[in-house]
Amino acid sequence: MASSDRSPGEMPPGDGAVPPGKPMTVGQQVLDMGAQMMQSMKPLKQMSQHVCTFAVYSHDVSRQIEAHHYVCRANQDFLQCAVFDSDDSNAHLIGVEYVVSGRVFDSLPVEEQKLWHSHAHEIKSGLWVNPRVPEMISRSELEDLAGTYGKFWCTWQVDRGDRLPLGAPSLMMSPQEGNMGLGVNVNAELVIQRDATYGISTDGLKSSRADLQVPAMTNPYADYWQKTGKGFALDIEKTEIKLIGDS
Repeated sequence: MASSDRSPGEMPPGDGAVPPGKPMTVGQQVLDMGAQMMQSMKPLKQMSQHVCTFAVYSHDVSRQIEAHHYVCRANQDFLQCAVFDSDDSNAHLIGVEYVVSGRVFDSLPVEEQKLWHSHAHEIKSGLWVNPRVPEMISRSELEDLAGTYGKFWCTWQVDRGDRLPLGAPSLMMSPQEGNMGLGVNVNAELVIQRDATYGISTDGLKSSRADLQVPAMTNPYADYWQKTGKGFALDIEKTEIKLIGDS
């Protein structure tokens, strides 16, 4: 069993809070408020979009999560996303996803491409949404994103009950339809709960996006798990430290 799939051992003692720890003191809250006023927080201010979608574990597609991406666009071909498990003020930062255009993706080595997933089905099916943003406003962005590819590393497996980010990161994939191999439908309860939260209809979005332009085909090495039935899991091993001066 790879490290990224191994269940954690005993959690630190406490009252079961996630993460474990004491409530913030008034002094700490004042310090944080002062820091916010004095510091720029420039990287955070570049996050311009909130995307809610779903992801599956590359090594175990029976495990599926709702994922909230806070998106920073570096340029027209590259986005970086901080991924949380909700959009609440106490949400947990569970990973990071990088998104590249098809042009950039096609330039990557084949072994690297196998770690990435396509977004066309995720968007066309209505799974990918920008909460509270009207479809007519997000339409052009959705068409641009339909041709992109993402690499999502989950660093905190809260869905299995981890109260801290433990073990190796897990590679996540986008749900895909089954006409090219292994297909995965998102658990209906997850979709129903998401739709109820935002007052939307995933089926309705799918219908309204029927004419949305997506690439005729995706790169054959993306969505590797779907085409081969083989996922990826990381393991942790000891290695000799490379010292200063070593060649």
